Amino acid sequence: MLNSGRPQGGSGEWEQPFWQQRGWILSAGFLLVLLVLAGFTMISGGNGTPADASGGDKPAPSADPDRDRGGRPDARPAGCRTDDSDQAKPTTAPKDFKWKADGTGLVPVSKTVGPRTYDGPVWSCFAHTPMGSVMAAHAITDHLSYPGWREVVDRQVVPGAGRDALVASRTTAGDKPTSGEPDGGGYAGFTVLSYDKAKSTVMFVVRVPGKNAYGTASVTLRWRDGDWKLAPDADGTVYSGMSQISGTKGFVTWEV
Repeated sequence: MLNSGRPQGGSGEWEQPFWQQRGWILSAGFLLVLLVLAGFTMISGGNGTPADASGGDKPAPSADPDRDRGGRPDARPAGCRTDDSDQAKPTTAPKDFKWKADGTGLVPVSKTVGPRTYDGPVWSCFAHTPMGSVMAAHAITDHLSYPGWREVVDRQVVPGAGRDALVASRTTAGDKPTSGEPDGGGYAGFTVLSYDKAKSTVMFVVRVPGKNAYGTASVTLRWRDGDWKLAPDADGTVYSGMSQISGTKGFVTWEV
């Protein structure tokens, strides 16, 4: 059964973010971040609601993140066609979704919602819908941990100060292996915190490896060059609102 709806802010299950080590948030893979997050949250208390997950970027003055280079925000790349009619926030996962290996992890993909194009580490062509932004958020951020991340950043991250800062930080970090033992965690669910056709903020739910708990974090994307692109903050921060929760209630889950 799929859980649907929005996170229950103020229910007591959420915790205010207490850990703001920029180096980890900027450059570590999301699952690796949660390994550290889990250790710290065991000694943390307090309840509340997630931090602001707007993740607004501050691009260079000449860059307009809401328009493509030709001045047409809806122009799609050659050969990219999707059904963009469903503009409602998702309450279920796509019926045709499946898991596709990315290094030692698994990422949800869908023929109808995206990605529809696979070019090495760049998985692209997502539906211009809330669900399309969810699939893009998973695919783009997951690839930032592996070899080929620089091509992903160049092609799938909004240009500007945020992208430059992300590159500077990520360059100093090592890559996760593309083979070997699978990650102990995995994507468990999601919710769309906010959406319009120019911008979307998506929150992940990930199983914390070795713990009976889950971690959350949100990312922001913008519609640019006819596809969803990751939009880090001006300082290169990709994830915000990181916290630990006890379950997936209030989120759409990937379970079937």
